[in-house]
Amino acid sequence: MSRRSRKEYKDSIRLVSLSGYEIPKVEEHHKNDWVEYGEDNCYFSDLVERYLGSATNSRCINGIVDMIYGRGLNATDSETNPIQFGKMKVLLRPKEVKKIVNDIKLLGMASMQILYKNGKKEIDKVLHFPMETLRAEKAKDGKIKAYYYHPNWKEIKHNDKPKRIPSFGNGTASQLNEIYIVKPYRSGFYYYTPVDYQGCLQYCSLEEEVSNYHINNIQNGLQPSLLMNFNNGIPNEETQQIIENKVYDKFSGTSNAGKFILAFNEDSDSQSTVEPIHLPDAHAQYEFLATESREKIMIGHGVVSPILLGIKDNTGFGNNAEELRTASILMDNIVIRPFQTMLIDAFKELLSFNNIMLDLYFVTLQPIEFTELENISTKVKREEETGEKLSSDKGLINKIKGFFSSEEKNQITEDEGQDLLDQLEELGEVVSNDWELVYREDVVDGKEDFDVTKLSQPTVDDAKPKKESTQDNAGYKVRYAYKEVVPSKKSRLFCQKMMELARKGIVFRLEDINMMSFRGVNKKHGHKGRNYSLFKWKGGVNCKHIFERKVYKKKVSSDSVVSESSANNEGFKSPNNPKEVGQANWNRPDKGRFTSKK
Repeated sequence: MSRRSRKEYKDSIRLVSLSGYEIPKVEEHHKNDWVEYGEDNCYFSDLVERYLGSATNSRCINGIVDMIYGRGLNATDSETNPIQFGKMKVLLRPKEVKKIVNDIKLLGMASMQILYKNGKKEIDKVLHFPMETLRAEKAKDGKIKAYYYHPNWKEIKHNDKPKRIPSFGNGTASQLNEIYIVKPYRSGFYYYTPVDYQGCLQYCSLEEEVSNYHINNIQNGLQPSLLMNFNNGIPNEETQQIIENKVYDKFSGTSNAGKFILAFNEDSDSQSTVEPIHLPDAHAQYEFLATESREKIMIGHGVVSPILLGIKDNTGFGNNAEELRTASILMDNIVIRPFQTMLIDAFKELLSFNNIMLDLYFVTLQPIEFTELENISTKVKREEETGEKLSSDKGLINKIKGFFSSEEKNQITEDEGQDLLDQLEELGEVVSNDWELVYREDVVDGKEDFDVTKLSQPTVDDAKPKKESTQDNAGYKVRYAYKEVVPSKKSRLFCQKMMELARKGIVFRLEDINMMSFRGVNKKHGHKGRNYSLFKWKGGVNCKHIFERKVYKKKVSSDSVVSESSANNEGFKSPNNPKEVGQANWNRPDKGRFTSKK
């Protein structure tokens, strides 16, 4: 065999190296300031090719990206912090967030361009930056202080000079443009992070090659479909080419899947013959490769059930509703939420630079029927799980904030009443056994230290009942419990719920009660429907309840007893509260009605 024929034979064979995508190379070259990633510095480009070439891989990535992003970013405290929520929406625009979500799944990493203003004291814009165009700078002092940008690293030339962009927090005062990188931790990798589906990339290539084979079979024909014999002598090469062209123009086309063979013979006795070559079970072999590739790709992506991503399997929708629900919950918890948590943590870090503190979450695409609502105790948690805002049902939110009077109690269902209770319960706490009740007393102070107008800008700690109170001192804990002065069967729903909490041992910090007032709890019974101080005026006009002060001390021994005087001797100072806190409105001359002096 000649060298030329050997070369043609070699070029006609395509080799698929399935091990070529197992471990992406990370290489530092002394001549470059940046670190290369992948074979020929093209790892990200290879991922894009596997995304475009493999149908299953493409569907998995698109489906998971849609599930991660859901219906966009929201915040459980959007109504209590509308200004901060508005600023967040301006910084994290939906189209930019969706691109960031796409990169973190497709490329394993995502980058954001941070633009500053006001002398770099505030972030002006957060924009998506294509991750495939960036390469990390060699670390200095254990930190990656910059990234280099080039539009196409696959075609970079020796004289090209990629642009250096400082990483977040490492730019100078005059550098108003920085890059923030989001990436999960992977053992053995520092500069870059491989994709979570790294283990199935070879099967993406295999599926791509199988599809290419079938396309080539249709377009070019791997077996000739027509043999034409000319038995009147062998013409010269030029004549043979003319005959071949005429036959090709007349008989070939996309409808003729194979190619034809022209044979020129001296006579019919010496004409060519064709021996067919059969590949046994060819259909079964290619079907096996296609099925195996699809299954391994879905395993690599952590797909619990292909139906969740719109991929048909052998089961139907008729008898597997519970299985599908379980699969959806598992997929959401083990695949989707880790991505969401990672992105939310990154967004919170950027927002905190602008003093924006919000409880962010991605609104889920998961059907509400698949959500384990029986394990959700409050509307706030329900919102995080389902994406349903409290304000979406104005009738219900009015019931929650207004706490209807006993005349309207029948309008509230049992489930709504329980949820209303839970809303209050999350603001209080049950004091642990590590603390002992030192003494309790009705509040009879006379010093005003509470102003409801101060609640217009509550802090982020106002709804954290287990946090220390400003009234705690000298190792003592001050809490308040609702107390009934005169038994009544017609108490307002707010008072009924507060008494039920008291019987369960739930107590409140002053800050917790202030937060109730800020949220408008029971504001239906405030003057002209406005928020009012629940600490001072409790359930409203003619209310027969007060707040009782309880003082706790950390236990020293099981039989330790501390008196009020002993506590005062140890340095504890009992806080002064408004005198109205210890007065039942029912027993006041004004019955707790609003007056201009209030």
